[in-house]
Amino acid sequence: MTEPRIAPVRPAIRPATRADDEELAALDRETWSPVHSVQPRPQPPYGPFFGEGDRPEDILVAEADGVIVGYVRTVRPTPLASHAHVRQIQGLAVAERARGRGTGRALLRASLDAARRQGAVRMTLRVLGHNAPARALYEAEGFVVEGVLPGEFHLRGEYVDDVFMGRALTA
Repeated sequence: MTEPRIAPVRPAIRPATRADDEELAALDRETWSPVHSVQPRPQPPYGPFFGEGDRPEDILVAEADGVIVGYVRTVRPTPLASHAHVRQIQGLAVAERARGRGTGRALLRASLDAARRQGAVRMTLRVLGHNAPARALYEAEGFVVEGVLPGEFHLRGEYVDDVFMGRALTA
């Protein structure tokens, strides 16, 4: 007998607000992993989610039953006018309870749509080489590997590749 497949949940995707700060910070702590993060584990006292480099207008959140279950952060990678046509995903997190239900895919697609509305024609991201689930999602959504920095990070006693991926936002 096979286990029934979990039906995809259609989370509501919306822009973040300052009022989401505490819930997003808690989600960040919940989803932090030494396998998928180059940042050290957050330690108490915990700071706010939004700071100098993290603004609500750069974040889309996924909500299910009134609870934030994921977010994606999409920004201009540099302030250069010659680079204004590019957006970069600099964070995607999904709560364990919402994984495998289409939440990450919904966030990713919403970020692509938002970037198009802002006039972007290209989206990029960086992902750790051993993060197979994230890489599979990105590849399924049209991202291709455009470069690899071998052994760029030293995590948990091993050297890990930094993989640069990108895709066009035009049809």
